[in-house]
Amino acid sequence: MNQQSILRTIFISGVLLGAALLARAEAAFDEAPVPVHAVPPVLSGTLRASGLSGMVSIKITIDENGNVTQAAVAKSTDTQFEQPALEAVNRWKFRPAKKDGRPVVAQVMVPVRFTSSN
Repeated sequence: MNQQSILRTIFISGVLLGAALLARAEAAFDEAPVPVHAVPPVLSGTLRASGLSGMVSIKITIDENGNVTQAAVAKSTDTQFEQPALEAVNRWKFRPAKKDGRPVVAQVMVPVRFTSSN
């Protein structure tokens, strides 16, 4: 496995854990939504070469089918990361949240971390 594959695996694993832990705090559902397809953000060559790192917290709404229907930046350490984070999260797919065994709409906060290796 090459370094890029390892970093992608670490990124997706962190996203899965972070989303599940943050989502469990919500009272609107019994079962948290779980990412099943998480696309990493794409940075411009200039931004990637800058060596900057940071984080963007995004509030997302996930429908009963597991699609992201709304995404908005809640907080970020650098505005340069906001658009790439939003573009990536809007392409994610989730196993939907459940309430009483039925899929429901859920809102969760998702952290997207940026490192010089993104």
